[in-house]
Amino acid sequence: MGDQQMDIKRFLKPSTIAVIGATEKEGFAGGTCRNVLQYAGDLDNVYFVNPKRDEVFGKKCYHSLDEIETGIDTVVIGTPKATIVPLLRQAKEKGAAGAVVYASGYSEIGTDEGRADEQELVDTCKELDMCLLGPNCCGFVNYIDGKYCWAIQHPERDRRGSVGFVSQSGQICMSLMDSPNMTFSYCLSCGNSKAVSEEEYLEFLVEDEDTKVVAMYMEGVNNPHKLEECFRKAALLKKPMVVLKAGRSERASAIAASHTGSMSGTDATYDALFRKYGVIRVDDMQELIGTSLLFADLRKMPEKRCNYAAICLSGGETAICADEGFKVGIEYADFEEETVEKLKGLLPFYASPRNDPLDITATPAYQPEVLADTLLAVMEDPNVDMVLLGFTLMDEIVDNSFYIMFDGIKMALEKSDKPFACLNFIEMSRNADLQSRFTKLGVPVLPCIKYAFAALKHLNDFVAYDPEVRTLELAIPERKPKGRTALSEYSSKKLLKESGVEIDLGIVCTDAEEAAKAAEKLGYPVVAKIESDEILHKSDVGGVRLDLNSAEEVKKAFAGIMENIAANAPNAKVNGVLIQHMAEKGREMIVGAKSDPQFGPMVLAGLGGVFVEVFKDAVLYPAPLNKKEALEMLASLKSYKLLTGYRGEEACDLDAVAEMIVKIGDFAAENKDRLIEMDINPLLVYPKGKKPAAVDALVVLGE
Repeated sequence: MGDQQMDIKRFLKPSTIAVIGATEKEGFAGGTCRNVLQYAGDLDNVYFVNPKRDEVFGKKCYHSLDEIETGIDTVVIGTPKATIVPLLRQAKEKGAAGAVVYASGYSEIGTDEGRADEQELVDTCKELDMCLLGPNCCGFVNYIDGKYCWAIQHPERDRRGSVGFVSQSGQICMSLMDSPNMTFSYCLSCGNSKAVSEEEYLEFLVEDEDTKVVAMYMEGVNNPHKLEECFRKAALLKKPMVVLKAGRSERASAIAASHTGSMSGTDATYDALFRKYGVIRVDDMQELIGTSLLFADLRKMPEKRCNYAAICLSGGETAICADEGFKVGIEYADFEEETVEKLKGLLPFYASPRNDPLDITATPAYQPEVLADTLLAVMEDPNVDMVLLGFTLMDEIVDNSFYIMFDGIKMALEKSDKPFACLNFIEMSRNADLQSRFTKLGVPVLPCIKYAFAALKHLNDFVAYDPEVRTLELAIPERKPKGRTALSEYSSKKLLKESGVEIDLGIVCTDAEEAAKAAEKLGYPVVAKIESDEILHKSDVGGVRLDLNSAEEVKKAFAGIMENIAANAPNAKVNGVLIQHMAEKGREMIVGAKSDPQFGPMVLAGLGGVFVEVFKDAVLYPAPLNKKEALEMLASLKSYKLLTGYRGEEACDLDAVAEMIVKIGDFAAENKDRLIEMDINPLLVYPKGKKPAAVDALVVLGE
């Protein structure tokens, strides 16, 4: 629906709402009526509609949309499936920008009838130029303006905040609303989202000024072009995007011909996509809540990757902070001597004034001025970028020290604008009063320790991400290739060379004499390999001879290879034997690309040999990419040290490898509509000044 002028903003920020099917009965329509009466401040602009009722819960009920004396921006349809299309037409006559459709029984049930009914909905919305949320959804809440188009009831509390959440699952929305800590600007349950894609709602949140953080539960993607656009916008706006993506365990369904193909399953593709655009991926809902609220509530964003100070009231808590920080690679700042001296004057003699992290003991908890001065001494240290305070916030406060500590924190924060957060050591119900006081101060109260440190790592990664140094584009295919053809080594190399990849083609020979002449021309030692589109794994059929140093050896190798093929692959069509100069020994790498049907080619790089087979140490990144991105790919390998000169070995020419990776990315992007997969394996890498050698290549194309 990208070509339409749908008014998503008026749909999600309506002045007037009509609930069709209004009722006092339990269910989605009744739940919506209860929510409207409980939460919507302006009841005069919400209209209940039901032909069989004159009033619902004491509020006037109209018999049809026509009876309403004003225009309607948003309709919520809580009636059976058969009534939906005629009601959409009536809603359009009242000027509606869009509709929430709760009804189920569409494509999600997997029948032809369900799919056809959904297509009718999509076509109707297209014809009427209307937004549709659903079908098979729970609706949306606009917490900023108090607009409740939502079917399920929840315990009453103030949920207004600055996290915009969009989800393909209504149950996930409900769980987040039930969490006592989560706050929102908007919460949208998209359901099947075929008429308007989830990505189009995502775009609204990215552009919305009341939304500081965009969070999302994602199962799949309907509109890859729109997702690319949203990710690019969020990256350039530096707006945090937190995604819980289901499907880590999904197996790649196709059997891949190349190593690249076998190591770049769907989930690895999403990781690569998120890395390119600085999107934060979380593993579960608790991590999503903790990370989203850290970004939403923080009074000031750090300017760079943080050196932290963690302050606790006990040695046990400092030890836990030290361990958890170490696990996620968080750095604790070394205090300046001046800070140490200040702390010595403020803390009991038995406290150690070092950031190991810092144990201030329980004494300052009862002295707000001392606590304020202690916090301030740490916050003013130039080595400290952000301060964490161990402060477990239980529900029932029986010890006044909690409020004394809050006063001390408030005093310190009035004199310094450094980012500050509280750490919970055990997750429990939190005291709502203190929680809201901290939120107003711009102090996130982080979830229990493991999730707190996961969120702090995400914060570090986010502030270090620089959109200016990245290629914020994808090579999304315009059409899906049919069939698959694996090219021979020579044809694969020729195609790569034509695209600007530096590669040694070698010479294809059809008899032993020709092979000997080719070897003389190329210079010894040479390699002889069978050249055939139908033999992908040459050594398995005896089709390779290495380290040949004379014309005699070359002729003998030619004859031997031909005998082996006749015996082991008698039906294969053979183009000849490829004679190639034998490359010097170097560090073996693999570089390749595999095309994702939705997002286009993903470039792969890793160490070759055992590192590919056993350790699966490879990294993916979407094409196209630049040299900086290619160098970052290499640096993220577990085996990176082997490339940078491990134990006295000479360092590899990483610039040359990165340039090769960029060229492979360009090749893959140029061929996005026909490339299925390709790899260069091995790519031999050498010390500085010597270009890498592509020893073997395989390209698989579709029609």
